[in-house]
Amino acid sequence: MNVTGNIVIPHFYLYGDPHSDVDMDFLHAEPIRERSVAHDWTIRTHVHPDHAQMLLVTEGGGWIRMEEERHDVAAPALVVIPRASVHDMEFAAGTDGEVITVSTDYLSEPVFVLPELLATLGCPAVRALRDVAQLAFLCGAFENLRREFVWRAPLRRQAITSWFLQILVHAARLEQAPLDVEVGMDRNYRLLTRYRAMLEQDFRAQKRLDHYADALGVTVARLNLACKARAGKAASRLLHERIIVEAKRCLLYSGLSVAEVAYQLGFEDPAYFNRFFSQRVGSPPAAYRGRAIG
Repeated sequence: MNVTGNIVIPHFYLYGDPHSDVDMDFLHAEPIRERSVAHDWTIRTHVHPDHAQMLLVTEGGGWIRMEEERHDVAAPALVVIPRASVHDMEFAAGTDGEVITVSTDYLSEPVFVLPELLATLGCPAVRALRDVAQLAFLCGAFENLRREFVWRAPLRRQAITSWFLQILVHAARLEQAPLDVEVGMDRNYRLLTRYRAMLEQDFRAQKRLDHYADALGVTVARLNLACKARAGKAASRLLHERIIVEAKRCLLYSGLSVAEVAYQLGFEDPAYFNRFFSQRVGSPPAAYRGRAIG
């Protein structure tokens, strides 16, 4: 839960479910009706601190409020809800389509690192899908992704990644068209977004919060306030989580030694990196690599 002013905003991965019930470091796919029917077509105000969402509305519609701005949604439409964006929505009975909820850890995998792809999930938006070919492609891609998600066949994760990558590419191409709705952001959200962008550039070289606060033109206390208000976490925790994501990637996808990984991430002392990693992951880097690789 998060408190903004006098309003308590629940944090969820999947609306109404506990955090631990699904793979929080991957993605989840389901029909819009599956969760909406259970909640009488009304999804109340909440936030996903570490997950973005894409909704493909193919039947019906309703409205969605993101960052205090309410907008009509009429099928067919593509809706993007970035991570940490406070939102609620109400659908007409019978509304359907697809929902993908995707974690920021998953989006840090090498296949998604192009800025053009990540930008697709960075701005709250509602897009009408007027082109028949566009709609047909997205319907097929969303449905195929969900089929792979439910099927759990061999190479399931790779197949899901393939379909999701195609969805992101197609959505990025839609960015060339005029935007139907571009939703505003409050000060905390803007500061959080700028901070996360800076982390992507500097986290290897800079581990001190005052560096980021100074560059953003705010105090460390103000930066912490924004991060806690919109991500539910202190600024230092977001920095450490970004370092851990990159450390895991290096351990799994490179041939670097643990010491070399430490140096690449800006740690002067590999022993300190071992302690840093162990405290946050629950095992030393070498043990983590050994278990993951098998």
